[in-house]
Order: sequence, then C-alpha cells, then structure tokens
Amino acid sequence: MEIEIISFGKISELISNQKIDFDGIADTDNFKQHLEHLFPALKSMKYKLALNKNIVQENTEIINKATIAIMPPFSGG
Repeated sequence: MEIEIISFGKISELISNQKIDFDGIADTDNFKQHLEHLFPALKSMKYKLALNKNIVQENTEIINKATIAIMPPFSGG
C-alpha cells in the first residue's frame, strides 16, 4: 500500500515528506505504531494525524494512495 506522508513543524525535521510503501498497515492506529517504530523520537512528541485532509479523531481505515499529514500541536489565534 502506498501512503504519502506530509509532516509539519519539528516533525518535519525527523520525517521528510515522502511516499512510502507499507504492507500490513490497515488503519491509523497501526500506522502510528509503525511510524513510532521507524522514528522512535515521535514517541516522546505530541502530534495529530490527518488522513486525506481530515483530522483523525479515532482509529480510521487507510486505503491505498492515501495522504497522511503528521502535525504537531497547534492553536488558533
């Protein structure tokens, strides 16, 4: 399964924007676990995922050719 990763803020220092093939990743919970395995520094950071431009509030199925944004905390103002 091909997933495009877009990262922002300090997270972009760890993960550059890229397309990655992931096998066996069916949902956002599995994706997050796999990502933290590949990039252990993420475990100590707070971040949110957005799947195809929608912020993920709960575990969500990932389809092929999805785009996942990894975002640090943000505030309005």
